[in-house]
Amino acid sequence: MSLRKQTPSDFLKQIIGRPVVVKLNSGVDYRGVLACLDGYMNIALEQTEEYVNGQLKNKYGDAFIRGNNGKYAYLEDTWVLVYLSKFF
Repeated sequence: MSLRKQTPSDFLKQIIGRPVVVKLNSGVDYRGVLACLDGYMNIALEQTEEYVNGQLKNKYGDAFIRGNNGKYAYLEDTWVLVYLSKFF
């Protein structure tokens, strides 16, 4: 079995349309459906919920997360983490 090495961007592009959690450097979590991302790891989410200290604070239709504010992202139903900062 051969494993193909992927960049975080490659992995995230494969999971567009799936529910993800994005943790910011500030510790705030955003949960939503991954809509798209770009080469700077800017992420657009749909059906977004904001969690602070594990408690739901706000609900947004769409949210845009600037790449340098994100610490990591993962699929809601798995433990596959993608670190968003300094992966090049």
